Amino acid sequence: MTQGAGQGPEVERTATLRDFRVPAYVHESGPYARSTHPGDVVPLSEETCPEGYTPTQRDLPVINRGDTVQVTVDPASVPAPQSATGPGPLYVVGDVHGYLDELVTALQEQGLLDAAGQWCAGTARLWFLGDFTDRGPDGIGVIDLVMRLSAEAAAAGGYCKALMGNHELLLLGAKRFGDTPVNSGAGTATFQAAWLLNGGQKTDMDRLQDHHLQWMARLDAVEEVDGHLLLHSDTTAYLDYGRSIEEVNDTVRETLTRNDADEVWDLFRKFTKRFSFRDEGGADAVRSLLDTYGGTRVVHGHSPIPYLLGEVGSEDGEDDSGPVIVGPHVYADGLAIAMDGGVTMAGKLLVQQLPLNG
Repeated sequence: MTQGAGQGPEVERTATLRDFRVPAYVHESGPYARSTHPGDVVPLSEETCPEGYTPTQRDLPVINRGDTVQVTVDPASVPAPQSATGPGPLYVVGDVHGYLDELVTALQEQGLLDAAGQWCAGTARLWFLGDFTDRGPDGIGVIDLVMRLSAEAAAAGGYCKALMGNHELLLLGAKRFGDTPVNSGAGTATFQAAWLLNGGQKTDMDRLQDHHLQWMARLDAVEEVDGHLLLHSDTTAYLDYGRSIEEVNDTVRETLTRNDADEVWDLFRKFTKRFSFRDEGGADAVRSLLDTYGGTRVVHGHSPIPYLLGEVGSEDGEDDSGPVIVGPHVYADGLAIAMDGGVTMAGKLLVQQLPLNG
């Protein structure tokens, strides 16, 4: 396994929030209006990182608001994911972003993988909510693991499936279109520049093969399972692509098949929007999706829980407290569950069994 960033010696903070750049395609309000997530390079030594890996900052401070809920689950209380008849228990995984070691550990803690990293959960059902690459040290290793577990779980009577995240669209675009100019709505942009700005890793690009690209391009964008509407992004932009789950997924795949740089950029830009379910009107935004696509709760990744829980610390760096993530974040009148624990910012890679109370 590849060592995850942040496990080596601590490094001195070299940038304040005002140094962070913001991609022009992020239009919704929130902390990202001031800082990208997270994007500045931290000067780790070559000894602590794989060759070609560019670590990204993991220590963004947060201030808890105290008006939302995180759910703590005692690992000892988690039942063994086995089912004699019918479908097995349902699990979801938040954003992984290349942190392969952390992913394997989290899956093992839930009893989904054995000590050798093999599927041992029988008929359990496992959904990844997208964003497998970028920022972390081994995005391709993460994709390879998910693809292998898909076969192992199916052979055992369960399944392992995945959704399309904005970083899958970003990596596909960077590979297909490179420095081809696209109309960003705020001037000229390129997928290559956006990929690098958002933690793109040379090691991932060098190891990217055709079967990885084909797998990513065929991922669904939306799915409903046991009353849970699974999405990557906390946005209502999915409504722009269809009035049913099937229509959305077909439209996304057709857009990628046409291979038009501007169309794919627009898709990426919309999937990058966030915070639609937060603050006033958030519950109504969730209901607009549930009323259209079905389900009783939205489960999503994309926006790190530290941002949904509070505000980023002061620009002068006076508040250096790190994020403390104990579990998924339930909000929007209990209609939304956030699963991005902020592993890229020293948070937690979350694997959660559903349904979740709270």
